[in-house]
Amino acid sequence: MSYLRDPCQRTDQAARLRELVADEGLVQPATRTVAVTSGKGGVGKTNIAVNLAICLASRGLRVALLDMDLGLANADLLLGARCSYNLEHVVCGLREIDQVGTMTTGDVFFVPGASGVDRLANLSDFERQHLIAQMRRLERGSDVLVLDCGAGISPNVLSFILAADTCLLVTTPEPMAVTDAYAVIKVLTQKGHRGSIQLLVNFAESRREARDVLRRVASVAQRFLGFPIADGGYMLQDAHVELAVRQRCPFVLRYPRCAASACMAAVASRLVTRETAARRSGGVFRRVVGLFV
Repeated sequence: MSYLRDPCQRTDQAARLRELVADEGLVQPATRTVAVTSGKGGVGKTNIAVNLAICLASRGLRVALLDMDLGLANADLLLGARCSYNLEHVVCGLREIDQVGTMTTGDVFFVPGASGVDRLANLSDFERQHLIAQMRRLERGSDVLVLDCGAGISPNVLSFILAADTCLLVTTPEPMAVTDAYAVIKVLTQKGHRGSIQLLVNFAESRREARDVLRRVASVAQRFLGFPIADGGYMLQDAHVELAVRQRCPFVLRYPRCAASACMAAVASRLVTRETAARRSGGVFRRVVGLFV
């Protein structure tokens, strides 16, 4: 599969990218972007992103969910979605992003990523620009963009987090997960992150345990990095979550009255309240493009 290597094609794409940056009429300033990420895998990040998107849509918001875990995408499995195309086709220039995306369960516009594609996990700056230029189109028809980013601190992951209005950083009470979450915070602050960072504690045994984790991380981040970490909420351990995963259905839809669904609704409510109070001008992908042009 060809990846935009022809010099003439690269020049044309670069020119188009700059046109998008200059064209303020394409940007919907009210669009808010939430990058969901984690320091390590296995903490339930994708499950949080999928169910958060559905909860936001249930509040009457137009929500687009983008599986940005490039190369290791699996949000489609949780949604039970069958997609003919994905972001690989967008990066290759074979499809436009609105041809790849589709409305799915929970009234969410879903843009699938690709799994097992090493090339996507290691995009060049130019390929990332091309993908970002396509993504900007989603701002015009969305109130909220939820990005299910990969775990860790790779260039692909960091570029989207740095441009998002909010980074929802998922961890568990487990020491390694907390340590890796702090590592993400450290790298983001070193790179001049200007958005907010909210810590969400998943698989908590109790509200007290979740608050203890938040208190420790926030205290260390403030002391050594001078960066405030906000409370992104918590998710209690709930057997219904695993059941829903096996059934390939978001738990907020399959088990709307379970403890996890109540926690997820609270996370969405908290996020909406804060985002409404902290709106910034400009769209996320205009800012992302600025990082590479």
